[in-house]
Amino acid sequence: MNPADQDACRAWQLLMKFFFAQRAHLPSSGARFDLSPIQCHVLHLLEPRRPLPMSRLADTLSCDASNVTGLVDRMESRGLVRRRSSPEDRRVKVLQLTATGARLRTQLLRQMTGGSLPLSRLSLDQQRTLVKILEALVDEK
Repeated sequence: MNPADQDACRAWQLLMKFFFAQRAHLPSSGARFDLSPIQCHVLHLLEPRRPLPMSRLADTLSCDASNVTGLVDRMESRGLVRRRSSPEDRRVKVLQLTATGARLRTQLLRQMTGGSLPLSRLSLDQQRTLVKILEALVDEK
């Protein structure tokens, strides 16, 4: 294996180790708010005042639209999200945070980004560099 392949392999190993270590903390993070890990993830994905098409949510979660419907039903019954038709295309259903959902999202994000988490060990410059690298990997920008 050439040095570039070795570095890529090591980067992949470290990403997976980090992911699985953090994934183990999700149930306890959400439990404080009576949320499942997937509900926590949905709250992270939704941004205040930025409706998200339910089909895009299903794609992001890599699951069937019918599974998203049940998930959204439960979150809607708690007053965390609101479902409505898209103004651009009434056939498209979009999901939006309610005021209650936005407050809970803020609390959850504060808890998830608290000082005891590994990312808080990085300097602000290191965090910004990491964000740029991850955006390049997931082709977000």
